[in-house]
Amino acid sequence: MSSEGEGGFHMVDVSLITSGSRRAMLRTDDDVRIEAVYEPSTASVTDTAVTGTAATAVVVAHGFTGAADRPAVRRAARVFAGRGAAVITFSFRGHGGSGGLSTVGDREVLDLAAAVRWARELGHARVATVGFSMGGSVVLRHAALDRETDGRADAVAAVSAPARWYYRGTAPMRRVHWVVTRPAGRLVGRYGFRTRIDRRAWDPVPLSPVQAVPLIAPTPLLIVHGDRDAYFPLDHPRMLAGAGAAELWLERGMGHAENAADEELLARLGDWLTRT
Repeated sequence: MSSEGEGGFHMVDVSLITSGSRRAMLRTDDDVRIEAVYEPSTASVTDTAVTGTAATAVVVAHGFTGAADRPAVRRAARVFAGRGAAVITFSFRGHGGSGGLSTVGDREVLDLAAAVRWARELGHARVATVGFSMGGSVVLRHAALDRETDGRADAVAAVSAPARWYYRGTAPMRRVHWVVTRPAGRLVGRYGFRTRIDRRAWDPVPLSPVQAVPLIAPTPLLIVHGDRDAYFPLDHPRMLAGAGAAELWLERGMGHAENAADEELLARLGDWLTRT
């Protein structure tokens, strides 16, 4: 399918997976191809109309080195679909089957905006976003920066997100910085984690997550964090929640991001995203 003349947002190469489900390649405003998967709600037959769409679509933004087809992302999509939402998962640039190079949370806001606009193109009047780790920082910045267009979010949840950039206070984050900033680390990212990382430093440095939070209201905002997160300690979620109007869930015994989110937490998240 040609994408010429379709403006800043494009949907190409759409293919049916199962009844009501489909896979697509989206094109961002800076011309990067992003793989995405749409799945309708599985809650009950009354949740879908003739078009197969539920009222709310949840767009899931994975963490660094994740992808749309990773088991933890698929588990989250399955639980959210069971709570009454249609679900869009996608792979950030430089991840999975998407094009481009990872900018580790900077231009990824354009990837998320393309997925949100696709949800609206598919007929969803309400679109909520949920992001994990790097994806959590992206949903916060996206909600602050994209407030007036079809790419906007109607509710936002950030799980295991950092509050500030360049954090190296834990051993796992020091390893992440090595992967991102060193040539040998980027080779490990490419061949070990299937993540292609841009070697260029941020210029300019993007709005930080904690700076984004005050700009999000009146959009409902939820901050979720585990008390056993090995990457970002509890001062990060507390800083985020204290920066603006936000609900804070501190989860006992939870580790980091989508891999640590169990089905009970995902079910609560799904209810919040579809009903807030």
